[in-house]
Amino acid sequence: MVRDLTNSEIDRQNILNNRYAIKEVQKAIGLKGVLFDGEVKFTKRQLSAFFEVSERAITNCLRKNEDELQKNGYEILVGNRLKLFKLEVEKDDAIELNFHRKVTNLALFNFRAFLNLAMLLTKSGKAKEVRGAILDIVIDTINKRTGGNTKYINQRDEDFIVNLLQSRDYHKELLYALKDCVDLGKIKYIVYNDKIYKSIFKENADEYRRILKLESTEDERHTMYSEVLNLIASYEAGFAEVLTREAKKKGRMLSDTEASELFYEFQSQRLWVPLVEKVREKMASRDLYFRDALHKNLAGYISSIPSDDFDKFIGDRSMSIEEQLESYIDALKRLKGRD
Repeated sequence: MVRDLTNSEIDRQNILNNRYAIKEVQKAIGLKGVLFDGEVKFTKRQLSAFFEVSERAITNCLRKNEDELQKNGYEILVGNRLKLFKLEVEKDDAIELNFHRKVTNLALFNFRAFLNLAMLLTKSGKAKEVRGAILDIVIDTINKRTGGNTKYINQRDEDFIVNLLQSRDYHKELLYALKDCVDLGKIKYIVYNDKIYKSIFKENADEYRRILKLESTEDERHTMYSEVLNLIASYEAGFAEVLTREAKKKGRMLSDTEASELFYEFQSQRLWVPLVEKVREKMASRDLYFRDALHKNLAGYISSIPSDDFDKFIGDRSMSIEEQLESYIDALKRLKGRD
């Protein structure tokens, strides 16, 4: 899931976007700060003491990584916000922070920025301990919320079951079109299925199954994210129409060469570019983080996972396949009752 937090901004951001794991890390570390703007905040002096490094070391780290740290909750207080923060400190006798009267700005970190700093301080033994704790808790949180079965984490998307069922109809359209319009043996179903897979995520079915370590009895489409299923369905429905139209025009079945040329033209349409790019990014990034599965041909598409994806796959919005089926059946019953 994660290689080296000190070297990879993507890995750091994936952890910082996982609010479920962050809550558990915060409980485990228990670092006391100042409650300000609804969040616990820490000063540079507090973090210097915690990480057992000089304030200069933190300043140097800030200088090199300011944009990343600001994105994750680091800020410099000035003016009225600084005055309000000082008032909060004065209210709490348990907080020992002394401010010079002439202080006009103050570096402040929320808990995410604190963790971000822990992932960047390479010469702090305490920061290294925090990084180890973070990784353990992140893995434990994902396993607990998925029941330890990340291979099918895609099925926790609340839209998965509906998209899977709908995609089967479009898959049948392509199967019928291949059967009636392409003059090739039974291998044609495998050949054109692989063409679609390779066009979208640069792997054929066997390569995909090997990367996800699927057993022979497991259906690869049951492990695919909703966005991937939807794009495959669009390819299948669209190409089925192309084959049917061309065979009808020629008044005969098409040769494999003719069908292959049609597919090349079909996949080369500009309309697919943004859709394919987005699916590759989601598939490559999610599989690496959630499943520890690297799609080498998609390595250039790996990016940090947005917070919304954590809600979708391990958060309160996520549902097991059993829960989704129950919800889907209930919805069908309600629709039937309206007839």
